[in-house]
Formats: sequence, C-alpha cells, structure tokens
Amino acid sequence: MAISEFILAAMLLLSPLKITESENPIQDESNLSPFLQAISLNFEILDPREHQYILLRSSDFSSDLKLLQKRFNELYDAPMVFDSMRFPDRLVIQEMLGFNRVYRQHLNARVHLEPAFGADLHAIIKETDQLYQVWDYIRDSRCEYYYITVRRHALKKVLESLGTEAFYNGVYPPSVPTWRFAAID
Repeated sequence: MAISEFILAAMLLLSPLKITESENPIQDESNLSPFLQAISLNFEILDPREHQYILLRSSDFSSDLKLLQKRFNELYDAPMVFDSMRFPDRLVIQEMLGFNRVYRQHLNARVHLEPAFGADLHAIIKETDQLYQVWDYIRDSRCEYYYITVRRHALKKVLESLGTEAFYNGVYPPSVPTWRFAAID
C-alpha cells in the first residue's frame, strides 16, 4: 500500500494538471500528505520547518499541492542547497560585499572629481553593482536561517549569472571589477 501511495503522491506533485477545489479525484488526501511532504523535502521544495503547516489540514490540501507544484516548476533546474557550500562562508562574503560598497563610493566620488572620465566611471560602477548582485545572491544561498526554497532561488540566480560551466567548476567573479585596476610596472 505505501508504495502505491508514494507513487500517487509523486505523480500529483509532478503533474502539470491543476486540481481545483471543486474537483476531488483523490478520496483521502490526508493519507497522501506524509508522502507528498517526504518527496517535497527530498526535492528541496519544502523546508523542514514548513512541514508543521503545509499539507497538515485536508481542507488546505489542494492549495498546498498547488504551492508545491509551483515550487517544483520554478526550482526543477536550480542547484540543490549543498551546492552553496562551494562558496566562502557568510562572514567572508559580507567582507567582500563591504569592500564592494566602499569601492563603489570611491567611484562615485571620482565621478564628481573627474567629469572627463564620467562615462568610463559609470561603466565601472555598473560592473561593480552587477558583481554586488551576484555576491548578494551567493550570500543568500549561504544563509542557513533562510528557507531552503529561498536559498535555491538564490543559487539559481547565481547559476544564471555565472553560467553552468563556471558555477560547477568553481570559477567565481571577484567582488569588484579587478580587471579595471591599472597594472603597476
């Protein structure tokens, strides 16, 4: 019996079909809730802290199922949370982001002091802000008190920003556009 319920729960979760409140193709949804929770935890679309209130009441079964189906569709191609361990810890990332903001302030000051270089400085500021955004997503992915779905959304953004090859090969950008620094001979 448990295997058939597990399979039915997986089919419901992965199904593109929408179940409305008026339809009730499943006679006893409460029997499927533990299986759906287990699958959702394994797929990292349900945070362990959420199992206390998602799929708990049979009256909420349909809306909870829709929520989990939506999460699955959004995160099917997102890295799993253990991939966040590729990055430095949050304290190191926080220092990198702090340096990024100090560098940006320096660039803003230079825009006013050196108007002739305004276009170049604005381009560097844009690159600095883009790097901040990537490292901010990385910081979110390493934040253990965020729900697992938030962390996976952040990892998906990092993957999209860096590209698959760079992400999985550990090729990460600096916190500021170091390629703009002048070489000292």
